[in-house]
Amino acid sequence: MAEKKPLNFQWAVNHGIAEEMRRDPSVFIVGEDVGKPGGPFGVTRGIIDEFGAERAVDTPISEGAIVGLCCGAAAAGLRPVAEIMFMNFITLCVEEFYNQASKMRWMFGGQVKQPFVVRAMTAGGFGAGPHHSSSLEGWFASMPGMKVVMPSNPVTAKGLMKAAIRDDNPVLYVEPLASYKMKMMMPEGDYITPIGKAQVVKEGSDITVVSIGRMLAEAEKAAGALEKDGIKAEVIDLLTVNPFDMDTIYESVKKTNRCVIIHEAKKIMGCGAEIAASLQENMFDWLDAPVARVAAPFTHIAFQPALEKHYLPDAEKLVAKVKEMVA
Repeated sequence: MAEKKPLNFQWAVNHGIAEEMRRDPSVFIVGEDVGKPGGPFGVTRGIIDEFGAERAVDTPISEGAIVGLCCGAAAAGLRPVAEIMFMNFITLCVEEFYNQASKMRWMFGGQVKQPFVVRAMTAGGFGAGPHHSSSLEGWFASMPGMKVVMPSNPVTAKGLMKAAIRDDNPVLYVEPLASYKMKMMMPEGDYITPIGKAQVVKEGSDITVVSIGRMLAEAEKAAGALEKDGIKAEVIDLLTVNPFDMDTIYESVKKTNRCVIIHEAKKIMGCGAEIAASLQENMFDWLDAPVARVAAPFTHIAFQPALEKHYLPDAEKLVAKVKEMVA
């Protein structure tokens, strides 16, 4: 029996896709260089060798055509998994997402489904500059009919990919490039990470920290530092940006009476604002302090490393905000 080894983020995504392709012959991958090259970062390596070119479809450089193909194939009963590379490039296919995929089930009275996944990478912390590092999940979370997931580690990366492929709605699957080399031991057997369900990854009693995507690592680091100072932070991994799991957050805030949200996207109009508004509307009597956000400033991310570090939220900034709130 082969020795069980940890998987990094890339291979976790790869295994999730390949397992679903074996389980369901209607699943196929599509995008620029997803076939023989295995994608720009090797996430789809080996898939064409096992499943052939009919289920590992290379395309021209046309993001609109890729997502348009997904809309048509999904309407016809297939389950495409597309790669758009960097999230910035997804701006070239907003028409297909917003005016077609997100609306099709409504426009046809539920008779037509849109079961497809689009993978897109964020590159904050990777030094990729403003054309490759944007976090635009909030754009798509605001579209009725769309689902948006942001795995935080290899275990949730594989589980959310499998859940996304099985979902009957279009799912934007956001991968953090800076986390690609993170390794973890994987659960045994066929598992999924449910869409729309957050996870409490660390229990605490003094403050609730809601993290989105790769910010989980920063939240866990901050929680460890705070514990040394006697502050017990409860850390929640949101996992799904749309639909939000507000119930898990509400239950936590009933216990801690404080909440701070950390995400890589800009603070203004970011997803943390919607969480904060929901807490204000529904949990006001439980709050002992205003809901806070640790997020990027309202400007474009820099290429220069020191400026990029200053721009991005991190554990140090989170610790400072929490201490301010519990003082």
